[in-house]
Amino acid sequence: MEEVIDELRELNEPVPVPLELPDEELLVEIEEQLLINIPFEFREFLLKVSDVVYGRLEPVTVTDPQSHTYLPEVASVAWSLGLPRELIPLCEDHGNYYCVELDGTVLLWDGDEEDLTDESWDSVWKWAREVWLQS
Repeated sequence: MEEVIDELRELNEPVPVPLELPDEELLVEIEEQLLINIPFEFREFLLKVSDVVYGRLEPVTVTDPQSHTYLPEVASVAWSLGLPRELIPLCEDHGNYYCVELDGTVLLWDGDEEDLTDESWDSVWKWAREVWLQS
């Protein structure tokens, strides 16, 4: 996890208006909006690297309700498209969604097929290393 955080921090692209990192209190508010608990490693991800801008993929964020990556809005859209309600979107990618199960496993949901694929990662950190950092 620390290696992934360090690498993301190193590759973080400068932007005109940088994002802020959330605190625990904000994550509790987000959970209340979503009506679902955010798994531990996903919480850590949001707390430590949700301000990073890198590559073509844009993982969800929680500090700016006006952002197109704002988790409650992304979740609302994903769930309306058929993503199972017990999965939390991590990142939208051309109509497909990387999403997190309650046990922390990351799955890929195919928007065209409206079904989960066979692709999965044990944690958001493995997803970040194998997918986001490779994008």
